[in-house]
Order: sequence, then structure tokens, then C-alpha cells
Amino acid sequence: MYNKVMKNQHVPVLLSEVLASLAPKPHESYLDLTAGYGGHASSILDVTLNYKDSVLVDRDEFAIDNLKSKFKDTGITMMNTDFYSAVSQLIECGKTFDLILADFGVSSPQLDNDERGFSYHHDGPLDMRMDRRQSLAAETIVNRFSERDLAELFAKYGEEKPGRAKMLAREIVTHRPITTTKQLADLILSKSRYSRTHPAAPVFQAIRIAVNDELGEIEKTLPLLPKLLNKNGRVGIITFHSLEDRLVKDYFREAASYGEESELVLKTKKPIVAGPNELVINPRARSAKLRVATRN
Repeated sequence: MYNKVMKNQHVPVLLSEVLASLAPKPHESYLDLTAGYGGHASSILDVTLNYKDSVLVDRDEFAIDNLKSKFKDTGITMMNTDFYSAVSQLIECGKTFDLILADFGVSSPQLDNDERGFSYHHDGPLDMRMDRRQSLAAETIVNRFSERDLAELFAKYGEEKPGRAKMLAREIVTHRPITTTKQLADLILSKSRYSRTHPAAPVFQAIRIAVNDELGEIEKTLPLLPKLLNKNGRVGIITFHSLEDRLVKDYFREAASYGEESELVLKTKKPIVAGPNELVINPRARSAKLRVATRN
């Protein structure tokens, strides 16, 4: 199944914008905190040609396996762990980089592979683990969380209105056990009015964030990034929903607010978004936002 999905490779979002904003140069070192299937990394490393001083990170073992094949015999370092753990380890080792990129989106192979359980468009197990070595999966949250906890989760991470969050939580608890993505998506659809986006999207987002502690990882990681940047080093971060973008925007703004004592200088006052040409070939880029800062 997974090999079949891999034929449809992940298309990196905002690739031209990333290259223009980070402006990689020959011999510069590069850290990719969410390397995925190497779309951004390939293009940046084609410019820098500095593999031995660069690091690719991903917590998904399938992504790491693909990266090992893609960058075979280059001497590049790969880390199969979450980005907070990777950043902590790299700081402890005294590593610094000229370029850092983090793309917080879910990759196309993850969404398109039924077995991973990320998508409400496919029928698969309720999983959603980016790192399948961890024990907590979506099925645990859906079937064991209390009605109150589910409602809070949908309101906080799915940004559902409180009344709807409570209603959906009640329906889920009533219809347990729920073991597949289709069961969950169909249940939500049956309790929803027509909308342009699938009504299950906020709930799936909320569960995925909780399973992978996505916002917690970002909050812990952001303040550490300047420690990994060389002087005049650039960091770019791509987010896909308002909760992520708010964390990045607020951190960048604070880190750049101390005048000459600031750790970072903002290169993007407003986020960079995908242009119409990219949206035609990659609709998943419609919610992507890129923010970039430079080490002072």
C-alpha cells in the first residue's frame, strides 16, 4: 500500500518563495526540521552542495527511508525523531546552521495512504501518528476521552464553535466504538449542513494535533531556533492553520522587538502565500503561510 502511495510524491509548497526568501548560497549549511520527502531539501541542497554540514529531520520512519534513498552516498545526516528533540540534541552538540526550514504541514503521502488514518477522504484505521513508535493514536482519543474532553479538544484545536463541539462530542460518545476514519467522517457528515469544506476537517485536525502534540512541539522549539542559527542565518517556517501561524507570528514578533538586542530580524512583515499558478497544480497550498526571519 505505501509503495503505491509513494508514486504520488509530495509536492513541496511555496518552493519558489522559500528559495527566494532563504536565498541559499554555495557551501551554506542547512537544517530541515520536517524534511518529509525531500522536496524543499533537494532544491536547497542543489544550490548549497553542502551535504556534510547539513541535517534532515523527520519523525516519520517512512519519510526517513525515502530520504535515505534520495540522498544516498551524500554523507548528509538524518535524524528520525521529532523536531524538538532534534533541536535539543543539535544544540547540545554545538551545531549551528546558515539555513533552517520547518514545514509544519502533513505530507501528501501521509494523507493519501489509507493505513495512516489522517484523511477523512479515505477509509482507514483511526491512527494519525506521525511517529508510529508512539502509543497514543487517534482511536484512543475518539474512544476513551470523555465527552467533555472531546468537546474542549474540538473547540481548542479544531476551532469549532462551543455548541457544535459539544454536539459532536456527544454524538461520538453515543456511537462508540468508532474504529475507522470513514465511520468518524460519516458520523460528522450526518450531523452537518452543506459547506464548501468537508465538515469533518476541523475534528480531524483537532485529533491529529492532539495525537502528535503539534502545537506543544512548536511552542517548545521556536525559542531554541536562534541558538542554531549562525550570524545572518535565515529561518523559514511554513504553517497551515491559524493556530500554528499565530504561534510563529507572535514568537517572531517578540524575538525581533528588542532593537539592537533582538535575536531575530523579520524579513516578512506579512506571511507569504501561494500564488494562483501554484494553487492550480497544488490545491493543498491554499492555506500555507511562510514567515522568514534572520539571525541578528
